[in-house]
Amino acid sequence: MIRAEYLQTLEACERGEDLSAEDLALLLTTTEEEEIEALFQAADRVRRRYVGDEVHLRGIVEISNICVQNCLYCGLRKDNRGLRRYRMTEGEIVTSAQEVKTRGLRTVVLQSGEDPWFTRERLSSVIRRIRDETALTITLSVGERSESEYRVWRESGADRYLLKHETSSAALFSTLRPGRTLRERLKALMTLRELGYEVGSGNMVGLPGQGEEDLVRDLLLFRKWDFDMIGVGPFIPHPQTPLARAAAGSLPLTLKVLALTRLMTRNSNLPATTASGVLDPEGRRKALLAGANVVMPDFTPKEYRDRYEIYPGRTKPGGGLDSVLDLLHSLGRKVSQTSGYRSRRGGSGRSGQAG
Repeated sequence: MIRAEYLQTLEACERGEDLSAEDLALLLTTTEEEEIEALFQAADRVRRRYVGDEVHLRGIVEISNICVQNCLYCGLRKDNRGLRRYRMTEGEIVTSAQEVKTRGLRTVVLQSGEDPWFTRERLSSVIRRIRDETALTITLSVGERSESEYRVWRESGADRYLLKHETSSAALFSTLRPGRTLRERLKALMTLRELGYEVGSGNMVGLPGQGEEDLVRDLLLFRKWDFDMIGVGPFIPHPQTPLARAAAGSLPLTLKVLALTRLMTRNSNLPATTASGVLDPEGRRKALLAGANVVMPDFTPKEYRDRYEIYPGRTKPGGGLDSVLDLLHSLGRKVSQTSGYRSRRGGSGRSGQAG
């Protein structure tokens, strides 16, 4: 049975009312299967109403697994001596982007560790070549960099920037990312927005030391910042990090956070993350039924793909484009033929532009 209080709160959330932290905690912490299913169904209805049945496919190219940071949760951390490092050449990156274009996708995502070799000038050259040779929409996900780098990359043709805040707890953030602060991360996100990027952020669910109140704060942060894209994925421990013995995040809890994110942000682009598929072979399917509308197939060259190991299992079967297309077909979802710009509330967005 669904409790009357739960149903009333869920209906208010589906209507778009701004819920309190207490209301969100009620929706998030339920363990009743009927209530959880009602939450997912509400999120799916809002997804259909605000972003439709089209799914945006964005091809990821992981250009470097070198990183100067030492995050406790990430397999790319600089102190991981067991990782074979690589850095793609400009030609390799452009060739990979051309493959993304050939396979019919409209967006390429260039992702890496925080690798200072990719200077403002070097990455600008890559961006300009991809823009000129493929006309793809370009998303960057290369960590915290300087304002001048963000600015020049935007001027060179980058359209979007992904920079997850990971957790809204300032104390937990600083513990997990030694030498860095949540304030710096949020300042970077504000700078990116001011420069005209479509801005993506997101969190990890199940981090050691993370409480339910932290997840509620994440949801409130999503609502306040109104990000264009929000990645919600489970924490997965890497054996060569200080958190190797920690428990993995819960997929059911991750899906609840995802569903609430859809209800609260309405038309933000929400990916069905690879990490969800690592925890459960049906993880991405479940995410697409709980509010997600984006999938990111991996186009990293095979000789590098296994070495971009931010967590174990990310290159298991099912991450390629053909598997993604089969999944979407089984759900009756269509592949978007646009670049997937978010339609801003009030009609000022760029949704529907081809790229």
